[in-house]
Amino acid sequence: MAAEPDAFPATRDGDVEAERDPDSLREQIADLERRVAKEEERRRALLHIMGDLNESNRKLGDQRKAMLHILGDYEDDRSRLARQTERLDNSRRALLHILKDSHESNLRLGDSRKAMIHIMGDLRETTQEMEHREQELREKQEQLVQAGKLATLGELTTGVAHELNNPLNNIGLFIGNVLDQVRLGSFKDEEVIEELENAMEQVRKATAIISHLRTFGRAAPVSLEPVDVDDVIERSLLLMQEQLRLRGIEELDLSPDTLIVLGNAIQLEQVFINLLTNSRDALAESRGKTIRIATTADADWIRIRFSDTGPGIPRELEQRIFDPFFTTKEVGTGTGLGLSITYSIVKEHRGNIGVEPRRGRGANFLIELPVMKELPPEAILQ
Repeated sequence: MAAEPDAFPATRDGDVEAERDPDSLREQIADLERRVAKEEERRRALLHIMGDLNESNRKLGDQRKAMLHILGDYEDDRSRLARQTERLDNSRRALLHILKDSHESNLRLGDSRKAMIHIMGDLRETTQEMEHREQELREKQEQLVQAGKLATLGELTTGVAHELNNPLNNIGLFIGNVLDQVRLGSFKDEEVIEELENAMEQVRKATAIISHLRTFGRAAPVSLEPVDVDDVIERSLLLMQEQLRLRGIEELDLSPDTLIVLGNAIQLEQVFINLLTNSRDALAESRGKTIRIATTADADWIRIRFSDTGPGIPRELEQRIFDPFFTTKEVGTGTGLGLSITYSIVKEHRGNIGVEPRRGRGANFLIELPVMKELPPEAILQ
């Protein structure tokens, strides 16, 4: 604030202080008041400016703090961006590595595909070779079965001769009676017709035996059809009936129910004849000679048991008797194929065969065949 002016100004050199004029004083006082008011206004303006300056300083401080906070956030963002850039770079390198591995995998996959194509070609050739071998094996098995049938027919030759001898003798007897009546002149139509009818009956019996032998020994496709097990057993006994009768052996216990399986009658007949032949031979040196055939059934299986009163099968041989060419008979009296072929045929019919333990002496074979529950279409055994 400016200094106040002197109330009484100095006079010129050599003049004495004059008395002051009141009007002049009033003007001076008014001038002084104006000057004081102006200075007051300046002071107030200065105070206002100082307030504005303080407010600006405060706002500037707040802005500085905000700027520092923004700079801190910026630094944090920059750090995060640096880390993200580093991770992105790592991801880029990893992606390049993956792409490289993928390229190498594609190359290996291409090689693997070529190798797989080569393997598939080899597998196709191998499969064709296996099918060819299976066909050859199937043909060999059919030949083996046929050889077994022929061997069985060879063993049955003596019995079949007896089977045919009886009707031939009867035919000769009936024809002889007719010739005697003609020679003696006592020819009676009724008696001659009766004798000739009896002779024809014996001819039909011999024809049935021969037809059965031809059917049994014929090589033919193995077709599946409904088969009555008891009928097949009775036809098997027809070929061996005379042999068993002469030895006094046979006992049947067939089921009263109709036992139907899906199979081949000729093959099943071969199974039963093989078992009957084994039992017949086993009873050669036995005193009590009995072969018992029993059939039973439940909802799923038909069971056929062949038992005899022979010496039986040693326990240590039970696992070997179904092996090809294994036999306990003397050299020249057996081929060792009977039970092996029997086992193969039963398995082809989806059945089972085994030796059951039996108290006392004798052998006991159990055959299980599945019951045919519905009539299927015709099929060929593979």
